[in-house]
Amino acid sequence: MSATTEVRQRILAANEEAARGLRTRFARDRTLVFNLISSPGSGKTALLEATAARLQGELRFAVIEGDIATERDAQRIARLGVPAHQILTGGACHLDARQVQEAFGRQDWGALDALFIENVGNLICPTSYDLGEDAKVVLLSVTEGEDKPFKYPAIFTRAEITVITKIDLLPHVPFQLDEVLGQVRTLRPDGRILQLSSRTGEGMDEWCALVRGRVAAKRGA
Repeated sequence: MSATTEVRQRILAANEEAARGLRTRFARDRTLVFNLISSPGSGKTALLEATAARLQGELRFAVIEGDIATERDAQRIARLGVPAHQILTGGACHLDARQVQEAFGRQDWGALDALFIENVGNLICPTSYDLGEDAKVVLLSVTEGEDKPFKYPAIFTRAEITVITKIDLLPHVPFQLDEVLGQVRTLRPDGRILQLSSRTGEGMDEWCALVRGRVAAKRGA
């Protein structure tokens, strides 16, 4: 075993231990946790803003934002009255469970129905790191091209939910939707696929219904 491989295994083992602690806490508190993963610019923050516009006041939720630099995304969420905390990785291409554990421990958000973790924009690195979430949610915008699922199979295999975003732009971009749907279903036959536009609201009812349903299931309602 190379020294690099050994170090990576130790890092992942430490992450798994922290993730187990988070999962135990979230289970105890009956808080639904979604880990949102995508390329930069796919619309993660826009989706959370649109979610807040529809579910704030109905569900108690907070957001943890992960970025290499700036607190802009957390500020966008906080302006809507949603509790938000920014994790700055300083160059790391993903969040790890210890960062989430520390960030969540600093907050006094009270009882939450749901926690959304917006990971660093990247389809590769965040895939391997368990954050104690109930489900990974991968976002793919129609502006990115239809080759992404087969080019980055790990995240589309592990993500329980795939969200195709910016579908209002479909008439204006060369995006083969049926091809993408076929790739995703090949990689994750039992997964859920949603198509939406945070800007126009198309598909948002289905997304919000999914969130409500998963919250109810987590809380045993």
